[in-house]
Amino acid sequence: MAIQFTDDNFANEVLQSDQPVLVDFWAPWCPPCRALGPTIDKLAEDFDGEAKVGKLNIDDFKAMATQYGVTSIPAVLVFKEGHVVENLVGVHAEEKYVKALKEAAS
Repeated sequence: MAIQFTDDNFANEVLQSDQPVLVDFWAPWCPPCRALGPTIDKLAEDFDGEAKVGKLNIDDFKAMATQYGVTSIPAVLVFKEGHVVENLVGVHAEEKYVKALKEAAS
């Protein structure tokens, strides 16, 4: 199951993580975001132990979305050692997210 990231846990869970982290910036009113949801959940399961995969609701936690310049959703950012290494806006094939996580892990 995907982790629920918040303004409060973002620094600890994402920026200070020793594993790559995929963050899906989304909102419940966004149809493409809802369509991407099952893919994010599958990635969380597939990469369990290798990477953190989770979601951040931009309606509830605006600070992180603003800090990372998220203006269109869904926006998937991949972090490595606290830095953004991939920024994927819109819905992409699962393979693209897998590739981004594998590259961040290497």
